[in-house]
Amino acid sequence: MNKKSGALIVFGIILFFLIFYGVEFFEGIWSFPSFSLVPFIIVALLGTGIFTTIYLGFPQLRYLKHGIRVTRGLYDDPEEAGDLNHFQALTTALSATVGIGNIAGVATAIYYGGPGALFWMWITAFFGSALKYAECTLAVEYRDFDNQGMTAGGPMYTIEKGLGIKWRWLAIMFACFAVICSFATGNAIQSFTLSDQLLSEVTQVVGTNHWLTIKHQLTDWYAVSIQQVINGMAIAFIAGLVIIGGIKRIGNVTSKLAPFMAALYVIAALLIILANIGDIPASFAKIFSMAFNPPAAVGGIAGGTLLVIMNTMLWGVKRGLYSNEAGQGSAPIAHSTAKTEFAVREGAVALLEPFIDTIIICTLTGLTIIVTGAWMHTEFYTTRIDPEFAGSLLNGSLLTSLAFKDGLAYIFPFGDKIITLGVLLFAISTVISWSFYGDRSTEYLFGEKAIPVYRGFYIFFVFVGAVASLEAIWSFGDAALGFMTFPNLLSIILLSGVLKKLTKEYFEVEHPTFK
Repeated sequence: MNKKSGALIVFGIILFFLIFYGVEFFEGIWSFPSFSLVPFIIVALLGTGIFTTIYLGFPQLRYLKHGIRVTRGLYDDPEEAGDLNHFQALTTALSATVGIGNIAGVATAIYYGGPGALFWMWITAFFGSALKYAECTLAVEYRDFDNQGMTAGGPMYTIEKGLGIKWRWLAIMFACFAVICSFATGNAIQSFTLSDQLLSEVTQVVGTNHWLTIKHQLTDWYAVSIQQVINGMAIAFIAGLVIIGGIKRIGNVTSKLAPFMAALYVIAALLIILANIGDIPASFAKIFSMAFNPPAAVGGIAGGTLLVIMNTMLWGVKRGLYSNEAGQGSAPIAHSTAKTEFAVREGAVALLEPFIDTIIICTLTGLTIIVTGAWMHTEFYTTRIDPEFAGSLLNGSLLTSLAFKDGLAYIFPFGDKIITLGVLLFAISTVISWSFYGDRSTEYLFGEKAIPVYRGFYIFFVFVGAVASLEAIWSFGDAALGFMTFPNLLSIILLSGVLKKLTKEYFEVEHPTFK
């Protein structure tokens, strides 16, 4: 099947179902089957993570130290094939994963699942590390190079080159949904969240009746303010400056931006935790006890029954998966650019992501919400957090803002502004990194000539997201993320023998001292 023709067919089918059945048809992937407490996609992600962990001998534990050494540059060779060094590849991927989910995602998980949801986020991150190792190792092993010598990799290349040409239809399906997801989850949702946060800050200063903040009713269902338009133009301009420069400029920016934004956020969270150090043991006790014995009513579900426990588990798992993107197939596109001769070496770097993203950053967010007591004041936010749309991130950062404002009050009264800055940095970095994911997917489907067209639309969509209504975009983006996941997980399972062979050759035959 010709890739271009196949892509047009897939996009045509998507458009058909979107017109006649609505976005709810696609969003159903996160609740299928409807009669089950646990959606199949959750079972598939965790199941594949557990399988990979056992089959490869717990790589997230055995090769963690080696991954740190590689990231530090101890094995860097600028002469090896690739575009970015190991650290730049990691920070590019982290810039896409460390984002709004770390601020708002944790808050909504605790809002709906209680403190115990954080425990299930840890479990997800542990098995997710094995998935990251697997998918990113395969991405480097089966990567390709375009006519300009730039790397082209990701699950679409893994599927076609690893499983054979007869599986190209699955690779095309992955790439199509990756393009859609780049416009929604990686773009519009980020710019909307940032624009909404900036609008809130300006409104606090000038009020709701100022010419900047007053909403102009353009249709019966849509209103927009001048401030939102300004926000959209500014975000699109900043992101565009980086995106147009391609992967090397993206790598240079993210290698500086990702460590800075993570360090700032971690330091602020640690200050809150240190100020409440006496409450930390009790907070961990809440996390572990409420993972299996949630409060009598959490997230509107009454009764200390199995249903409530499953609710806590599902919110932790869903937010964990959204936070670290393990198994979804996006990060391998970034890691495939690494300058390395050995695929396993970059896989060892990739397994660090869930530890950094979820075990460290999400845990710090969760602890600040718990120790400050912000998680018990959810009644103030019931009209701002909407469970109908998969992430419930319409304004989930409010709980985190409350925690930072109260937690840092002993130093200065503007702790919530750190969340505003965090949203700013995280959102822009995610937009930048996801542009590369869509960029590579577009090239796979339509060739190099389509890349400038994609980038132009992508930058324009940053503006659209800043002034648009979030609900439909989030629903469709979340659905696209789900449809990306299945082809990627299937390729990991079918190529597990290759993974084991590559791992054995690297760690036991050629480089036994690298452990």
